[in-house]
Amino acid sequence: MQADGPRACRFGRRWYLNNESWHPSVPPFGEMKCILCWCVSGETHCQRQECPPAACTSPARRDNPCCAKCRGECRCSPRHPVVASAPSQ
Repeated sequence: MQADGPRACRFGRRWYLNNESWHPSVPPFGEMKCILCWCVSGETHCQRQECPPAACTSPARRDNPCCAKCRGECRCSPRHPVVASAPSQ
């Protein structure tokens, strides 16, 4: 016997529709904002957010709690400096 359509997924006590995505809630930690889960034909798939390595001595997680970023340090290439200019009128 075949199913009529794509199956839903169960994660914890909740059911999710096919192609639905969510951040899982894991007691006692709560919602895991750095992990994304999604339902594909009855199978739950989860993946941690991938973060590029921070190229500074003291990265911070202020804007994005999942990925550390450099604050106040320019990651500019010496060959290609960033130059700000006023718009021409």
